[in-house]
Amino acid sequence: MAERLRQARKDRGWSQERLVREIIRYAEQRLLDVASPASLKVYISEWENGRRAVSDAYATILRALFGKTDDELFGASPMAAPAADGYDELISRIDSARSLSFGMVDTLLNQTELLRSVDRQMGAAALVDQMRAHLDALEDALTFAVLPDARRPVAAALAGAATLAAWQALDAGAVERAWRHYELGKRAAAEAEHPMYLAHAMAEQAYVLADAGRPEMAVDLVRDAQRTGGSKVSPRLAAWLFAAEAELCAKAGLADDCRKALDQAAAVLPAGDELRDPDMLSIFLNANHLARWRGNALAILGEDAAVAELYAALERMDPAFMRASAGLRCDLAQAHLVRGEYGQAREHLQQARLLANRTGSVRHRRRIEGLTGRL
Repeated sequence: MAERLRQARKDRGWSQERLVREIIRYAEQRLLDVASPASLKVYISEWENGRRAVSDAYATILRALFGKTDDELFGASPMAAPAADGYDELISRIDSARSLSFGMVDTLLNQTELLRSVDRQMGAAALVDQMRAHLDALEDALTFAVLPDARRPVAAALAGAATLAAWQALDAGAVERAWRHYELGKRAAAEAEHPMYLAHAMAEQAYVLADAGRPEMAVDLVRDAQRTGGSKVSPRLAAWLFAAEAELCAKAGLADDCRKALDQAAAVLPAGDELRDPDMLSIFLNANHLARWRGNALAILGEDAAVAELYAALERMDPAFMRASAGLRCDLAQAHLVRGEYGQAREHLQQARLLANRTGSVRHRRRIEGLTGRL
């Protein structure tokens, strides 16, 4: 437990004193009772040195602050022993799953949508408990649903929720949890016979490989996602897949392939200002967003043209997309670094750091630290 909790704090770039302040701030906003600052400082030291167990109340606060599960913060917890005779419980759960699959799927989809909106505006860290409970409910419903007509709608709902949970985990720096959620999303999409969900989960999973230093493998996976989706994906998702391929090609140093994929994305993207894909609610993409993606790819390739593209995207950026704004600031810093414009790069990194701290994005913090090291 001690090392996991200490590492989570370091991933956020916090000192023990900063963690004390964050615990108090969190508690004050929610009218919770916590110890004094002096006592909290002692608690944190003892937690991180294995001399004090973390109570349930403080575990709830720490999960929200770090965006990590109990297992990730404190180690695996023991499994509960099954009941000696589980038939009554089994039938009860099967009946409950049948009721859920026919009457409550829309409600669960709406809950996924609410979690997505909060994540987009405030970051994923504070949603770790809600997201876990949501996935548990969907997984239980699918586990105990019996017939295909009952399973498919639940599987489709689980595919969308698992992919969202995976991206949130990746943003929080929980890489293994992200990978497992993507695998869950892919299995659920396959059972739902929904190629769009499957292609999207595969393409997002490719970013885990790229972040892990395997951009060439990531390119292979996103192209496999395109083949998997084939002609069954919507035009907006097709454009999103090409844009993702372009970014990953840039990270792999495949400049020509990157430009080709960007051209393909522009060619298939529906015209107009409409942002969201009605057939794939997790996809937000229009010409403005694609321009930002293009600028990001060009910045990775070290091209001067990236600066103009990125500033145009910054002017049109919806401030509610806080995590995307942090990424765009990182892109601009990278583009200015290529041109040797260190003052401008430093300004954008400062803004990116503020946004990353506000959303709790470990993924962006790591990128910011990497770029800061080049100043």
